[in-house]
Amino acid sequence: MSSQAWTDAENDLIVADYFAMLAEDVAGHPYNKAEHRRQLLPHLNDRSDGSVEFKHQNISAVLKGLGEAWITGYKPAFNFQASLIDAVARWLAMRPDWAYRSLSSRPMEGMAEAAQLWVGPAPTLTNQPPPDELEQMLHIAKKFDVAARDKRNRALGKAGEERVLKHERNTLTAAGREDLAQQIRWVSEEEGDGAGYDIASFNADGRQRLIEVKTTNGWERTPFHVSRNELAVADERREEWCLFRLWNFARTPKAFELRPPLDAHVSLTATSFQASFH
Repeated sequence: MSSQAWTDAENDLIVADYFAMLAEDVAGHPYNKAEHRRQLLPHLNDRSDGSVEFKHQNISAVLKGLGEAWITGYKPAFNFQASLIDAVARWLAMRPDWAYRSLSSRPMEGMAEAAQLWVGPAPTLTNQPPPDELEQMLHIAKKFDVAARDKRNRALGKAGEERVLKHERNTLTAAGREDLAQQIRWVSEEEGDGAGYDIASFNADGRQRLIEVKTTNGWERTPFHVSRNELAVADERREEWCLFRLWNFARTPKAFELRPPLDAHVSLTATSFQASFH
């Protein structure tokens, strides 16, 4: 069996095959991994079944770094070739609607009456991946600016906000505060993005709750963009404002909340500057 590095042509073939399986996986349709491998092997340069399996795990790791959904049956394996990152990026660049299609193809049963989201603890230093893995993930995310991509994906952002809106209404209703549930406002949809938060909700005791929603199909550590205005409002209204991070959205959405000041939880990096004439 070949021990040579995978060629660009081979990488393109296996990446395309992986995405064919991923589309079925996200949509909840059955597919046969072994059959996919059998059909793929004759087109590769004398690769073993095991090497193809491991390459699929490498692709999962690349997709994790890109803040994308991956096939859960292929656990991410790291220390992959840089050429594999390029192959995945090429596939995605040729299919700019992939994120929208993968979102719209997932099972939506019960969304209208969706239960409260699972809201867990935010990522911390104590539960972060091993340094080498984390460095690779952050390098990919920075190189391809996955935070900016999620921000530009209006369909993803809107779907995430709508999901949080339902969550807030269900939470208040379950707490016996249907009166407050009926007063929740989807501010970004009604007034645009200038308020510094997306949803005006309430705590069960009637205190206001201003929610900025950030949504990704990726893992919980996928970077996200925060605007200058959002940071300003977070600072001015610390007792009311929170960032509601939705992740794994293409499958089973999970969430955590961050309270101001945000720099107590995340590293804030300037990505653009306003230029004014002297």
